[in-house]
Amino acid sequence: MTVVVWIVEGTWPACVDAARRHAPEDAEVVLLHVTGHEVADAAHGAFAGLLGRGHPERDPGTRVEHLAAASAESLLQAAAERLDRPCTRVERSGRVEREVVAATEGAELLVLARDGDRATLGPHSLGPASRFVVDHAPCPLLLVWPEPAPDLTTMPPPPPHPPHHA
Repeated sequence: MTVVVWIVEGTWPACVDAARRHAPEDAEVVLLHVTGHEVADAAHGAFAGLLGRGHPERDPGTRVEHLAAASAESLLQAAAERLDRPCTRVERSGRVEREVVAATEGAELLVLARDGDRATLGPHSLGPASRFVVDHAPCPLLLVWPEPAPDLTTMPPPPPHPPHHA
């Protein structure tokens, strides 16, 4: 059994803890981090547009890419230490939601955390990337709250009943 644990800044401890509780001892656990290209691409574009070409060593996009890689490595290391069992660490880059879905091909479980509005129950507790993954992942999901779930009183009211016609 392969269990993929999506490691994201701020919510990863809950995912790792869920994997520790729910993944069988003999499961292959894959800690997955995906770095999006958006920030580095914006920095590359701004540098090219504002300063032109000629000094690629000054391109801030390259520095952003190096910082992102170091951050990903640090997150994956911390997650592996918290998991405290053999695992594989995978770093991917690209469109985050699509990379996560692609990484789950052949997996038997994906563990991910809610990343939207976590003050109330409901669909807004998922951000756009997580919503895409929930809708497209080719395997079962374990969706966790990164902190205790909100009270049931935060659930939206049901829609009104349509009027009955006599």
